[in-house]
Amino acid sequence: MVILGLLLTAAVILFLLTLFVRAPRVAPYGGYGVVGLAIVVVAEILLWLDVGIVATFFTPICWSGYILVLDAAVFRIRGRSLLRTEPQAFVWMAVLSIFLWLIFEGYNLELRNWTYVGLPRNELVRYFGYGWSFATIWPAVLETAEFLLATLFRGGGPVPGPPHPRASATGWIPLGVALVGMPLLAPFNVQTYLFGLVWLGFILIADPLNYRARRPSLWGDLAQGYRARLWALLLAGVVCGFLWEFWNYWASARWLYIFPILDQYRIFEMPVVGYLGFPAFALEIFAMYVFAASLLNLEFYELK
Repeated sequence: MVILGLLLTAAVILFLLTLFVRAPRVAPYGGYGVVGLAIVVVAEILLWLDVGIVATFFTPICWSGYILVLDAAVFRIRGRSLLRTEPQAFVWMAVLSIFLWLIFEGYNLELRNWTYVGLPRNELVRYFGYGWSFATIWPAVLETAEFLLATLFRGGGPVPGPPHPRASATGWIPLGVALVGMPLLAPFNVQTYLFGLVWLGFILIADPLNYRARRPSLWGDLAQGYRARLWALLLAGVVCGFLWEFWNYWASARWLYIFPILDQYRIFEMPVVGYLGFPAFALEIFAMYVFAASLLNLEFYELK
């Protein structure tokens, strides 16, 4: 299945490259994007040469380069981007990424769906690696969705229509609470089967609250007949899912999945069924980011 994974990853990269080449240009491609591409290429070479520190930090190194590449691409197409025009919002997004991901790490302490291997023995170095890796999660997915909105879903603006009652959105919150609570309350022998509920539950909590507070929300998008952001996020989850698992597979410090369903069928380290969670996770990333940034009154970057 590694060969299949390599083919799918190559298809993802070719897909992104094709979108970039065909997109209109309103600004020059920034030099920092070239630096980002060089970071990824050099990291791949040094990994092949078995340079220890690169093998250890391979995944966050590649994601950092990827974020630079995508941000420069978005700026070239739109003349605005997260890093170039709102760097402070990028910093807060990266900080929030660490703390929001720790919610899922907390669940994993109980549900044990993945474990980390090959981590540095030095505790400070290890936690530096955790922080760096976690800080790239939200920016990577949202930068990918922004790129898709600028290319594949360009021009898919909202369609005016009758407003939907905001109370109907908040009616989903109890279900979201139930979904995130059930895995923790279930007997130990079934808990590990329920992690998928966590990838859905926080969407049903955060997004209706965002809609009710008149923040950017998927519920609000659908109420206006606007589906581009939804599709961009879902596809961004697929793209980032394959890249995550591709880079993780070759790193010496990486995660391994403990998955009870069709565990023998894997693409890289991820069981095939697990890839279904990435699109939902991308929606969760958007909803949780909007909610947390607004709640804390942080400088906010609107994905559009």
